[in-house]
Amino acid sequence: MFELDEWLNQRLIHQKDLGLHRSLRTMNSASGPLMQVNGEQKLVFSSNNYLGLANDQRLIAAAESTLKEFGVGSSGSRLTTGNTTWHERLEDRIARFKQTEAALLFSSGYLANVGVLSSLPEKDDVILSDQLNHASIIDGCRLSKAKTMIYRHVDMEDLETTLQETQTFQRRFIVTDGVFSMDGNIAPLNEIMELARHYDAFVIVDDAHATGVLGEYGRGTSEYFGVQPDVVIGTLSKAVGTEGGFVAGSKVLIDFLLNFARSFIFQTAIPPSICAASCAALDIIEENNRARQSLLANVERIKSSLDDMGYIIKGDQTPIIPVIIGDANVSMEFAKRLQDKGIYAPAIRPPTVPTGESRIRLTVTSDHTAQNVDYLLATFRSIGKELRVIE
Repeated sequence: MFELDEWLNQRLIHQKDLGLHRSLRTMNSASGPLMQVNGEQKLVFSSNNYLGLANDQRLIAAAESTLKEFGVGSSGSRLTTGNTTWHERLEDRIARFKQTEAALLFSSGYLANVGVLSSLPEKDDVILSDQLNHASIIDGCRLSKAKTMIYRHVDMEDLETTLQETQTFQRRFIVTDGVFSMDGNIAPLNEIMELARHYDAFVIVDDAHATGVLGEYGRGTSEYFGVQPDVVIGTLSKAVGTEGGFVAGSKVLIDFLLNFARSFIFQTAIPPSICAASCAALDIIEENNRARQSLLANVERIKSSLDDMGYIIKGDQTPIIPVIIGDANVSMEFAKRLQDKGIYAPAIRPPTVPTGESRIRLTVTSDHTAQNVDYLLATFRSIGKELRVIE
């Protein structure tokens, strides 16, 4: 054991020397703009709780009611003792929300991606994956029996070239994030669908960061572009405010995954109380777009103001605002000074992002007030000048 610890510690020291060491922080309050982080109150700009639903009393009431009836845990996988009427209700609700024939719940979005990509493509197939796809997509591709080819990030010319070069494969699957988690930009799903139909390919979209945010009713990139991919993957842990993942598509697709996706078959089901809260959240998202309007107004103001200051900003009009600092150590110092000023927005460093593109990844919610945004912008201006990131 000593030899193992010594070896591991040397690797950790190397990680620290590179400025890439990670550690946990403890949140001692419910999700919101102001939270207790390691015992200190911070203004949080790093949460995926985009619509403020994670602490919404309507979701809490739905969960509490179901807790009393069904208890705390689900007790097993969906195929043994873990399937309840609430799981089925939520799957029906997701299918209606995503406008598909059916849906299947997974215990996380990560497991949904792994389940689809490890079971759907076969040995003589090929997966065409965007260069900046989420780690769960990358891991799903690694577990697949199909060959994986990477196309340059949202580069439709490169995607078309790759499609042309892979016509000898049995089937072609294009997989992409709907909104990219580190760059905050939107995949050109309409163009991807057009290429897919022309070159006889299937399209798989991970809509984790778009669900609840994009489109008139918050249905995601499909609604935003007016198209319908073959497979839509999503999560309930971001704008929906709860937990779990899902796949939406045809009834045949869902029946197939139920029988072949190992990350569904062998995983304990999410609790019924979470299903009840998720149903309540989807009703709120679909029926009222005020929170989405507030969210996107905050996004527009922050992005335009930081750009005016001279910061390098990536992304489209999504709640993810990457502020590129460059050097990993400078990014860490920037994040530390933000914390000293009462703002929690951690630095993102390699290998999560490319070398030289370390950043402060701001995420914005509808609950951030004008005063919260004022303080954020003033703090970015002062720290940016102190560290000579801006003039």
